[in-house]
Amino acid sequence: MAQSNTGQSPRFPFISDAALEPPAEWAELRAERPVTPVTLASGDEAALLTRYDDVKSLLSDPRFTRPGPGDNAARVADTESGGVFNSEMASVMPQYGAPHLKWRRRVGKWFTAKRMNALRPGMAAMAEQLIDEMVAKGAPGDLKSGVAFPLPVWVICDMLGVPDTDRDRFAHWSDVMLSMTRYTQEEFDAAQREFGRYMGGHIAAKRAEPGEDILSALIVDTGNDGERWSDALLSATGIGLLIAGHETTANMIAKMVAMLLADRSRWERLLADPSLVRTAVEESLRADANAGVGMMRYLSEDFEVAGTVLPAGTSAMCSMAAANRDERAFADASGMDLGRSPNPHLAFGAGAHACLGQPLARTELQVVLEVLLRKLPALDLAVAPAELRRIEGLAVGGLRELPVRW
Repeated sequence: MAQSNTGQSPRFPFISDAALEPPAEWAELRAERPVTPVTLASGDEAALLTRYDDVKSLLSDPRFTRPGPGDNAARVADTESGGVFNSEMASVMPQYGAPHLKWRRRVGKWFTAKRMNALRPGMAAMAEQLIDEMVAKGAPGDLKSGVAFPLPVWVICDMLGVPDTDRDRFAHWSDVMLSMTRYTQEEFDAAQREFGRYMGGHIAAKRAEPGEDILSALIVDTGNDGERWSDALLSATGIGLLIAGHETTANMIAKMVAMLLADRSRWERLLADPSLVRTAVEESLRADANAGVGMMRYLSEDFEVAGTVLPAGTSAMCSMAAANRDERAFADASGMDLGRSPNPHLAFGAGAHACLGQPLARTELQVVLEVLLRKLPALDLAVAPAELRRIEGLAVGGLRELPVRW
């Protein structure tokens, strides 16, 4: 249930001293208080889970889903509405049961391994072009703005049939909608309204002249039940894919490269054995010290976890990043083993709401790493790891920039 802070519970997300290091609170909570009340940016209170088994159990439980508009759930952001998690877009998208499964099946057709393999050559060519442009400007360069951000934007825009020349607008709207503390309710409402108007116009254009893209297909596809999607659902889906398809991956590309360069032996190992790229990507996802908000679940009935009974009406936050560093689930969980296999991390969640675009994110991360290793083997951080600056107040977490030399 949405409760105001009484001043007793710690504020969440926690802050870490270094951008690539996890908050100290994670280990303490996993050891002593695996289920603990925390205060969100909104001032509302939620129950935070930090152990691997507990997080996986809750995320996989079909009884519980993301909060709906009728639930008195905790708000994540400090805007009155609670941000993107409580936005119009979130209320339009089917969140549970058969409607959610139908939505995932129809959109999921575009994120199969076969489709991702078909996209790889184009991704690699774009990565090479972006790296060449960064190199031409001279060292040091910012790998985030030069490569990590524009690549996933280009890919998801191409998949949705929207012009990537509008990427600065997408970036601003996404930044506002994913922010927990940096924007006012008026700014959030404006971003949501402008993004919705833009996507509505794009869908109207696709109705008139369909292309070879996801939204065109969703407009004409009636699925197995003959149902056509409303413009509102098409728009919410397009906005959701644009936000998720570039913001999270752009941040993860930069963090992955930073983690691999922070200890030079990691980069050297990949240069010596490029076959480790796939497992190195998975380990980077597991080791990501993203101090973000994790995944919210609304408990519609009592739920017992780690010896604690959370009553119905509780808003529960699952810290997937904290769970991924649980020594009970991973040997040497605080270290990085680039050959770790199997690696059942929870970076993409679990259960019915596991990230739909994870095949795309994995492919982009692998391709960028492969091309960087091949084209810039001497790549290195241009600042000490401790000097890397984190973006504060963003739900997905990330670095402001990634200064590199080569």
